[in-house]
Amino acid sequence: MIGQYVLDLQEVDETQLALVGGKGAHLGALSRIEGIRVPAGFCVTTHAFRQIMAQAPSAEHLLDQLAHLNPDDREAIRTLSAQIRRTIEGIAIPGDLASAITRALSRLDEQAPYAVRSSATAEDLPTASFAGQQDTYLNVVGPTEILRHVSRCWASQFTERAVTYRQRNGIDHRTVDMAVVVQRMVFPHASGILFTADPVTGNRKVATVDAGFGLGEALVSGLVNPDVFKVRHGEVVARTIAAKQRAVHALPSGGTQEVEVDPQRQQQPALTDAQAVRLAHLGRRVEEHFGRPQDIEWCLVDDDFQIVQSRPITTLFPIPEAADQKNRIYVSVGHQQMMTDPMKPLGLSMWKLTAMAPMTEAGGRLFVDATRALSTPKGRTGLLDLVGRGDPLTRDALETVLDRDDFLPLLPDPAPGKSPAVGAPAPIETDPAVVDGLIERSRASIDALRRDIATKAGPALFDFLPEAFEEHKRVLTDPLNHQAIMAGMEATWWLNDKLHEWLGEKNAADTLTLSAPDNITSEMGLALLDVADVIRPHPEVVAFLQNVDDDSFLDELPKQAGGTRARDAVEGYLDRYGMRCAGEIDITRPRWRESPSTLVPAILDNVRNFEPGAARRRFEQGRQEAWKKEQDVLTRLRALPDGESKADETQRMIKRVRTFIGYREYPKYDIVSRYFLYKQALMKEAERLVQAKVLPEKEDVFYLTFQELHDAVRSNRVDDRLVRQRKEAFQTYHALTPSRVLTSEGEAINGAYRRDDVPDGALAGLPVSGGSIEGRARVILDMGQADLEPGDILVTAFTDPSWSPLFVGIAGLVTEVGGLMTHGAVIAREYGLSAVVGVDRVTRLIRDGQRIRVHGSDGYVEILS
Repeated sequence: MIGQYVLDLQEVDETQLALVGGKGAHLGALSRIEGIRVPAGFCVTTHAFRQIMAQAPSAEHLLDQLAHLNPDDREAIRTLSAQIRRTIEGIAIPGDLASAITRALSRLDEQAPYAVRSSATAEDLPTASFAGQQDTYLNVVGPTEILRHVSRCWASQFTERAVTYRQRNGIDHRTVDMAVVVQRMVFPHASGILFTADPVTGNRKVATVDAGFGLGEALVSGLVNPDVFKVRHGEVVARTIAAKQRAVHALPSGGTQEVEVDPQRQQQPALTDAQAVRLAHLGRRVEEHFGRPQDIEWCLVDDDFQIVQSRPITTLFPIPEAADQKNRIYVSVGHQQMMTDPMKPLGLSMWKLTAMAPMTEAGGRLFVDATRALSTPKGRTGLLDLVGRGDPLTRDALETVLDRDDFLPLLPDPAPGKSPAVGAPAPIETDPAVVDGLIERSRASIDALRRDIATKAGPALFDFLPEAFEEHKRVLTDPLNHQAIMAGMEATWWLNDKLHEWLGEKNAADTLTLSAPDNITSEMGLALLDVADVIRPHPEVVAFLQNVDDDSFLDELPKQAGGTRARDAVEGYLDRYGMRCAGEIDITRPRWRESPSTLVPAILDNVRNFEPGAARRRFEQGRQEAWKKEQDVLTRLRALPDGESKADETQRMIKRVRTFIGYREYPKYDIVSRYFLYKQALMKEAERLVQAKVLPEKEDVFYLTFQELHDAVRSNRVDDRLVRQRKEAFQTYHALTPSRVLTSEGEAINGAYRRDDVPDGALAGLPVSGGSIEGRARVILDMGQADLEPGDILVTAFTDPSWSPLFVGIAGLVTEVGGLMTHGAVIAREYGLSAVVGVDRVTRLIRDGQRIRVHGSDGYVEILS
């Protein structure tokens, strides 16, 4: 060690990130791995950077200004960051620091060429790579130039891109320090990047090598397309050789220049297959050392690979943990439940405890291990048929994996047992009393839970809750409950299939199910229209609501003329539906009863956009449309050969679908009603932990599992570090996008529509609610930010029942996630909206305010302007 300012790379490892930054820490660790060659060099530590910043008092004032800027104010960020860089570069390096750097150079070779590279303390981290945010200078020669470029690296802490990156990620500029790595320059024949996991598919078994001639800057800057080798199990399984017309080479006097590659070499591979395999093998050593897939920069010098950087790949979706190393296939729960956002630990554990099937978790999301079901012919056929009915993309994703015969071989179906096989339960009668009875049983069970849970606290609550979970599951697994749900779905499928076959009608059930009875979710949307009817005649209440900015407004409402009636109307709505919220499968999400201001924008939209009595009129209009459609199809069927028989059968199915389809929404209402009661009881325990100073905030319990919260209540102890780590991890999960299907190799598969009936330029999706509608796209990701007008088309990532109040005021719906029988699709049909779901990346492909046309019967969306 030379003073406190300089450390040799051999003295550094990944534990010293605060001293040498991410790049320096990783290079030091790399230099200690057997068989890995790293160019010699040293780190100018963060002590030096802090000393320089201490000599720039004007920078403190500029940093204060910078912290208050909006990340989108590019001009102001550009101006301020340039001022800070000029300030830093204008500070003379103190003599003792300059001497420490030059002595380190003399130990290597003062006149040799070097790479001078920024190494920030918030760089190359498992949660944020910061790749390319600060500067690197190549082929720097001589002590004077080295010192000048060290200053430039310090200043590059405040490049416009680095400042914007930190602002967008909520990172305080003052918490990030800058070290500088000075390394012997290597002059490679070829260089590039090695990903030890496929960065596109996520497959951990496939290494991807990008390679080009000369220095790696040509690839990093996008100057050339690289050769790409994919290596799996020690062999190249795919290669693409690019025409590499340009390369970057070092100049004898220092610096670099672009040069043209000899035309005869442009099509030659930069690496041989054997070299690509050898490089991938080195990458596995690096990956094993760091414990996660790596993004590695390499150089090839005289057939010898040197590693000049390694950082974690931060974009890969984690793989669920398994008890063995066998191949597995996981199906996303979030895509079925219309909530692909990450869930907090308490939410994950509560859903697992109350779910009908075993689940595993990764990246803050839940997955079902479908391996066993897919391992036999009958199981595979049954699951693919069931999944395909609702979501063709998930089916296609599963088939993509299953088509690889070596991934999940088929086993024989189990031999029938000696006992008589139990057949499918007899279909239930088309009797509205069945639905009435199921709803009444659910209400009685929830009332009992409300009564019993109110008497429990402390350890007694946690003794009681497992019993409550069993009752929760008993109600939902009641065979009659399942039969009622399936009766509505199967009748829908029958009508769509048969009426298309017999009459050429597409999605006829969309109209036939309008205003079906007992649909708790559609009733919820219409009920908010009734709330608006109470509020609309009172201008003071409307004006007051337009300025609501917190959840205490209900206490203030009675002070306005007409406010008491308005408050009572909102309270009545919350009594019935206040347990709902966006992302309601996560118990930690704030419910409408806890955050009633969430509903205010939808109420005001209803006040503005509808006339009194709209709820009753809309329901009756839907009922009349369904009746007219029924008469139309029956008349047309009777004109066909064997028409009376077809019409009679269709009429029975219409009666069946209208009897049962509304109940499809009730089990979710049952679940969230119970969840709210669980949550209220658990939050009382959280308040006690706060009062006992075990936790600083009651919401900290969201970062504990159910069992950990149970332990905390019994012991009055919580691991603060665990809570902090969980909070940090949860923030990183927002940057990850879960796929519909995930394999044990890490491959993320979303499926594709295998269709040739979509016009060029149109966005393909799944048709779930018929008709064609043209209108203004409103791209909304947060229900609380909705501002909709009649005729608008809602474009969003996904919808769950909580979005239903918005559906009454729009003409169409487009989502990224969804299936034929998911909640958004059911309610879209109920309200007569044209809807297409499962449109990949639609919230990024359609801009807010664009004019679009939704083809709800054909399953695609056109962008018109």
